[in-house]
Amino acid sequence: MSSSNGTLSKIIPISVPSQTAFKDIIGLSPSMKKIFRVVEKAAVSNTTIMLNGETGTGKGVIARAIHECSSRRSKPFIQINCGATPEGLLESEFFGYRRGAFTGAVSDKPGKFEMANGGTIFLDEIGDMSADLQVKVLRVLEEGEFERVGGHETIKADARFIAATHRDLEEEVQKGNFREDLFYRLYVIPILLPPLRERKADIPFLLSHFFEEFAHKNNKPVMKVAPEALQMIVKHPWRGNVRELRNLVERIVVLKDGDTLVPEDLPLKMRILEGEDGRRLEAAPADADIPFQAAVSEFEKKLILNALEKTGWVKNRAADLLKIKRTTLVEKIKRYNLEKPGDDS
Repeated sequence: MSSSNGTLSKIIPISVPSQTAFKDIIGLSPSMKKIFRVVEKAAVSNTTIMLNGETGTGKGVIARAIHECSSRRSKPFIQINCGATPEGLLESEFFGYRRGAFTGAVSDKPGKFEMANGGTIFLDEIGDMSADLQVKVLRVLEEGEFERVGGHETIKADARFIAATHRDLEEEVQKGNFREDLFYRLYVIPILLPPLRERKADIPFLLSHFFEEFAHKNNKPVMKVAPEALQMIVKHPWRGNVRELRNLVERIVVLKDGDTLVPEDLPLKMRILEGEDGRRLEAAPADADIPFQAAVSEFEKKLILNALEKTGWVKNRAADLLKIKRTTLVEKIKRYNLEKPGDDS
C-alpha cells in the first residue's frame, strides 16, 4: 500500500456505506457521509426525492442506489432523460400510446410510467421538461393515474419518483420556466450532490476505484500513481466532476503502457497550476517542499482506520482488506498512534 517513505504507491478504494447497492459510490468526505445518511433513511420510504447537482456529480448513481435499497428493488428501475428525448416524443415515452394515436402508431405501446409499475421512475434533467408535460407529470404525482396518448382508459401509476436536475429550479420557478406546484411536489426530500472540487479528499479513492474498474475491463494490471501525479490530479478543478475523472482514467488505462501513472501521462492543462493571482504556473517538481506528504499521510490514516473499523479491529482481517502484511499494518498503527475506541491499553 505504501513505500517506506510513507507515500502512497497504490491507493486502496473505499466505498461507504457497506450495502452492496452503494458499492460504486465512493466517499469519505463529510459532505458525502451526510448524503449517505440521508439516502439510507429516504430509501426505505416511498417519498419523492429531488437530486440537485452539477453535471457529472453522480445523480444517476445515487438514484439507482436509492432504488436498490428500497422495498421496490425487485421491480423495474426506469430512467427517462428529459433533456435528451425529443420534445415531440416525451409524452408518448412517458405514457405510451394507443394504436392509431398518430402516424406510425400501428399497435399499442406501454410508456415508461406503465413499465415502472411497482418500481422506480427516475426523471433525469427534469428542469428541461416542457410546460405542457409538467402539467401531466404533476397530475400523476397528485392523483397517481394517467392515460396513454390517444387513449381514454385510466391507468394507475404505482411507482416511486426520483427527479434530478443540474438547474436551480427555484430560479426557474421565478423566471416562469418551471411550475411552482410541481416544484413543491418534487422537493419533498432534496439532496444536493457536491461538485468534486468541494470533496477533494475523495479523489484518491475515486481514482483507485476507477483504475481497478478499467484494469479489470481491459485485462490489465492495476496502475500505481506517482505522488506528484496524484498532487496534480487533486489540484485540478474537475469542472466535469466525477464523470470527467472517470473518463480520464479510462483513457489512461486504454492508451498508456507501463504500470505507473506519472505527470507526463496527464493532459497539459493538469500539469499547469494556477497561482492565487490567476497566473498560470508550472507544476512544482516532485522534490519541491510542498505539504503533499501530510495530505498523503492523512489519506493513508483514513484508509487504515476504515479497514480497522470494518473488521472490528482484527488486524489480520484489516491487513487482508488493505492488501498489506500484518506487520506493516501494526507498524502504521503505531506511527499514527491509532487506538481502538474504549481501549486503554
